[in-house]
Amino acid sequence: MRFASLLTTAALGAATLLGSAGTALADSPSPSPSESGSGAGPTVAGTSFRTAASFEQGQTATAEAAGGDYLYWVFPADAGQRPTVKAKVTLPDAATRHGASTWQLDVYDGLRRRQSCMYGMQTRAAGRDATSVELSCTMRPVRALAETWANDPLPGSYYVRLTVVDLPKEDLGLPLRAEVEAVSKDVGGAYAVDGSLAEPLVPGVPTDAQQDDAQNEQASDTDWASGWWSDRWIWTVAGGLLGALAGIGGYTLTRGAGRPSRVPPAA
Repeated sequence: MRFASLLTTAALGAATLLGSAGTALADSPSPSPSESGSGAGPTVAGTSFRTAASFEQGQTATAEAAGGDYLYWVFPADAGQRPTVKAKVTLPDAATRHGASTWQLDVYDGLRRRQSCMYGMQTRAAGRDATSVELSCTMRPVRALAETWANDPLPGSYYVRLTVVDLPKEDLGLPLRAEVEAVSKDVGGAYAVDGSLAEPLVPGVPTDAQQDDAQNEQASDTDWASGWWSDRWIWTVAGGLLGALAGIGGYTLTRGAGRPSRVPPAA
């Protein structure tokens, strides 16, 4: 009876703690792909890292451009997310083109390090008669912290660059339309690490005169950052409670019934 009572008490305590952890997880500021942004994004693209057009995950950024242009956009990604970037290029009319073309989609982090793709068509050729070409890049999961020598994705800004890498000279300058979007899958605590960056990797401001404005703008630009919480805390608490229950059960089963009542204390 005593053992059953202990198990009941421990189970109730475990349920209470896990419920609190679940509530904290629900209140965590980490955004889901559907909450990060929706609807139309910017209708222009930058021509360099410094002029990249900003959009949120879940939005579709568009731009009218010309063959040979370098198009840049930038979006935020937080720890625990695995972003997938998709791009679509609507090509000029086939009658005005002189041959096939090859397009490439690249993703760079806030330090302008090129990020590898787990899967997806990063480079794709379009025939002369094609009306459009679609590309995609699924990045590795974003980690909260990494070694200085590693190239792991970290929380912060991610630049998207879309350009043509092979095009007949006669087709340079022909008008086209580009669309880019980014969505993330939440991989949770499976990729959680101890520690976190002091600040997400976001674009800086080069001049001291703009430092105060930059700090205010950076604070608003990093509201999506999740901080220290991940669902790994739930499993840590659950493991500790299960270990405690195992210890209580083992002690109860192995200590025996104690001294029989018919045996005097001095025996």
